[in-house]
Amino acid sequence: MAIATAPIPNKVKSPSKLAHVVLQTTQFKEMVSFWETFLGADIIFHNDYLAFMTYDDEHHRIAIAQGPGVGPRDPKASGLQHIAFTFDNLRDLMMAYRARKHHGILPAWSVNHGPTTSMYYRDPDGNAIETQVDNFENNEEATAFMSSPFFAQNPIGTDFDPEELIKRLDNGEDDASIKKRVEIGDRFAPPPF
Repeated sequence: MAIATAPIPNKVKSPSKLAHVVLQTTQFKEMVSFWETFLGADIIFHNDYLAFMTYDDEHHRIAIAQGPGVGPRDPKASGLQHIAFTFDNLRDLMMAYRARKHHGILPAWSVNHGPTTSMYYRDPDGNAIETQVDNFENNEEATAFMSSPFFAQNPIGTDFDPEELIKRLDNGEDDASIKKRVEIGDRFAPPPF
């Protein structure tokens, strides 16, 4: 059937994946250096005002652009709150944390949300970046937790110390027990980070 004559569905066709994110900046060199280090990325293209980089099978996942008339980021303006990157397992998340720490990049906030164990960082412009690992074996289990009274009581999560988490891993504690959120009662706002 031709597209022009096909019935129009009520639900818009979803894309197959998120391709890339472009960050506009006034600190071009600092941002390119940060993101290259933060993601362990390869720079695919770079000139004086534009850089494309990737860390996986996509030709570019992150682009940094410095355009004319761009001002500094206003942290109180509405807009994108953060970008999130998922790791395959807890060990990989923590190895990335250690490598970033070695480069002087520290998380501003570490939290077990319940569905994910996450660490949040800030780039030179103040953009928030989440690195995470899924805490459940599948989306159905994560969705069930997010429908639970525990999540209704605390949709934000429980903070953790990354160094303590590494000690637990190194001591041979099971990943599932480390990723199980400690329930702390009511919490409805994240800390400013």
